[in-house]
Amino acid sequence: MAHCPFDFFTDGKKHTICLVGGGGKTTVMYELAAAWAACGCKVLVLTSTHILQPADGSFAADAAAVHNLWQQGRYAVIGTPEFATGKLTLPPQSVYEALKLQADVILCEADGSRHHPCKVPAAHEPVLLPDSDIVLAVAGMDALCRPLAQACQRSQLAAELLGCSLDSVVDAQMLASLLLSEQGTRQNVGVRAYYIVLNKCDLLKAAQQEEMLRLLVGAGMDERRIWLRERGDSKC
Repeated sequence: MAHCPFDFFTDGKKHTICLVGGGGKTTVMYELAAAWAACGCKVLVLTSTHILQPADGSFAADAAAVHNLWQQGRYAVIGTPEFATGKLTLPPQSVYEALKLQADVILCEADGSRHHPCKVPAAHEPVLLPDSDIVLAVAGMDALCRPLAQACQRSQLAAELLGCSLDSVVDAQMLASLLLSEQGTRQNVGVRAYYIVLNKCDLLKAAQQEEMLRLLVGAGMDERRIWLRERGDSKC
């Protein structure tokens, strides 16, 4: 079960949360889904782009299957199967509209990064659900100390945004800038609440974690909206 420090996890309100950014989105999404389901919530999981169809029985092909999973205390994953790729895409709008009225929590992977730890979105990205109220940005700390071209999805856009070369080595300041920029991970967030997950923090020394926090908070980010997540973080 995920250890989620964010206020929205325990506020008892209905939320539609879109996950964007780089490495770890899917893992974080399923951990949160499992944690909410364990608390008795009806959790709906989907993508507005592409995710692998889960093989653990959590995929629900229709509304009856969704309700069956909810009755078992599990989360339900919905989507349109792409049989050639084994992936799911956005479910039919009519299916989503009907089920979202019954769900307590909705989690949507709204961005793709091709396994890069960070990302700068293209003009058409991310694909946020119009009714979402929270955006959860994920960045892998394994981006640090790597060339931008290796660490970042759409690295050319990142280089233009940061004013550096593709060979530039990603440091904490660069990563913080990508996470906070409205041309970076914060693109199209608008009035939605914005939270950050710094993933794989076990790769960092304490001083490096403190530096990332200092940079984000110093730029105006509320520290209570930043999660320093370690791999295998299952404390609750």
